[in-house]
Order: sequence, then structure tokens, then C-alpha cells
Amino acid sequence: MEGGDDNPTALAQLGAAYLQLARETGDPGYYARAESVLGRALELDPDSLDALIGVGSLALSRHEFDEAISFGERALALSGPVARVYGVIGDAQIELGRYDEAVATIQAMVDLRPDLASLSRVSYLRELHGDLPGAIDAMERALSAGGPNAENTEFVRVQLGNLHFAAGDLEEAERLYQQALVQLPDYVYALGGLARVRAAQGTFDESIDLFRSATDRLPIPELVIGLGETLEAAGRQAEADDQYALVGAIQRLYAANGVRTDLELAAFFADHGDPQEALELARAAHDAEPNTRAADALAWALYRSGDAAAAWAFVEEALRLGTVDARIRYHAGMIAMALDRDDQAREHLTTALERNDRFSPLDARQAEEALAELGSG
Repeated sequence: MEGGDDNPTALAQLGAAYLQLARETGDPGYYARAESVLGRALELDPDSLDALIGVGSLALSRHEFDEAISFGERALALSGPVARVYGVIGDAQIELGRYDEAVATIQAMVDLRPDLASLSRVSYLRELHGDLPGAIDAMERALSAGGPNAENTEFVRVQLGNLHFAAGDLEEAERLYQQALVQLPDYVYALGGLARVRAAQGTFDESIDLFRSATDRLPIPELVIGLGETLEAAGRQAEADDQYALVGAIQRLYAANGVRTDLELAAFFADHGDPQEALELARAAHDAEPNTRAADALAWALYRSGDAAAAWAFVEEALRLGTVDARIRYHAGMIAMALDRDDQAREHLTTALERNDRFSPLDARQAEEALAELGSG
């Protein structure tokens, strides 16, 4: 038996370690190992709080959000209020688009433990609602609280850098990424963040080198796509296509290990693949996890497949929380433009560009060209 003994506490701890390794290494094979030891822990002790939190966290990693809530609620019924349990439930509620419930759940988590785990979730909720200053404030407090290990702390530092990048403060974003690299040399998420800064500054060769350094260590889709899009922006299309081909292979590996990838693949294929395949994936993703990101992916897939009229209802759904996410606003602007909603198109494209006019090496250029075509009205 994997795990070395029949101690449910030790098995639950091993399962949690496997989940951490899955994030740090990008190897979805650790999910199967986590499933094995956590399942054994629950066989030995069906009321093990650590094991229930572990299987709930595993369900989150595999995008099985209803199942995550089920395990979380089972843990709450056994233990009463526990911050880590609220984290599992709140994360799942966010992904299922149940935002009002998520706000209440995360508030309960903060009330119990205002630490890195709870405050970083507050930050994400504020970001979803378009409150970037509030998101930055909460993430700064999360970073000050510190985490249980160095990787957790530096991951939060990178997320704070990402928020500053979204707000257009490239200097502060770079400072945070560089600081993370001092604490954890070659930390891939910090390398990826710094690569995005260099792309925004127009230094594509350095950006490409940084992305390659990150993807050589951890070839996860977000980094491989970032590399591909930077190569494409630099005019190196054949190399970009090689990276795009790799994305599909990586996602298939995740799917083989029980991770639902419809949403990620839909967004990717809408830009770099078959729009009809993107549309099928986006519909499946929206059915399974009707959040604002899934609504945006479905709107964009409909637009890219030639049905801007049908896309508009999902644009409105994607914007329902007031997001200022540049890519979502760019999508909204392009769809509005296709529907001759010129005022709305100007509004959304301007929002996409006003904080960071180099939010994407490809999309920012398209947004500027579309806004110039619309004129001042």
C-alpha cells in the first residue's frame, strides 16, 4: 500500500503533500497518488477531517466542484467551523458562479483565521468584482501573514505582482517577481510574470528567454501559451505553432489524470485552434462551471465561430460582477463592435487598455487597432 502504514493522519498528510507537488511540478500524476492515499485514509477513518479536506482539495484540482462542496459540507457537519474547510467550499462556489454564497463562505473563513489562505481568497473575490485596489490591499495583507512554506508565500507574492501588472504598474510587478526569484531562484511562476513584463515592454527576445526558462522547468499551459503568443508577436510563427501544439498534448495529459480541461481548452482553441471545437468545449465548460470566465470563453467561442449575436448574452454574463479584466473587456469590445454597438465597444476596449495598454502581446495590439477604427464617435 502506498503511504507506508495504516495511520489515517499520516496518509492524509501524504495526500496533501502530493497535491502540493502537483502544483509545484505540473505533474498531474500526483493526483492519482493523492487519490490513493486519501481514499485509504477515509477507509480507515471516515470521519478524518484532514482526509476529507484532502479529497475536497483534490476534487477542486480536478475541477469537480460539486464534489468538492459535498466533501466540504461533510467535513463541516463533523467538525463545525474550520477555516480550511471553508476554503474548499468557497473555492468551489466561486468556480460554480455562486458568488454571493462564496463571499459569505470566505468571510466566515476570514473571521476564523485572517491568514494567507483566507486573505488571498478575499483578494480574488475583489478582483472578480472589478476592485483592483481592494484586491491589491488584501493580497498585501496575505503576503504579510506568510504561509506554511516558502513556495506558498512566493506564490502569493507572484499573485500580488500579477495584480500590479493588471493595474499597469509594471515597475512594481517586476520588483515583486524579482523578489520572489531571490527567495526561490528559478521559481517558474515568477519567471513567467517577469516574462510578461518584458513582453509588455516590447523586449520580446528577453521575454522569450524567460518563458523558455520557465517552461523547461514546468511546461504548464499558461506558460506555454504565454511563450507561444510572445513568439507570434515577435514574428516567429513557426516556433509559436510548436508551442501551441504542445498545449493540446499537455491538456490531454491532465484529462488522462482526471482533470477537466474544457474551459482552458475552449479559451485556447478559440484563439489558436478550431473555433467549432472551441465552441463545443466552451458549452460543456459553461454547463459544468457557470462562472464568469466560462461565460467569457463561450461568448468568445461563439464570436470566433461567426455568431456574435448569440455571444452577447454571455458577454453580459461575463461582465455581471463588474470585472475590469483586460482580456474579458477586450472580448466584450470586439463582440460589441461586430454588433455595431459602437459606444459599448469603445467603453470595453478603453477599459481593456486604460490600466495596462500592453496586457497581451497579441490582444492589446488588436484592441488598439479596433479602437482606432471606431474613432471618437
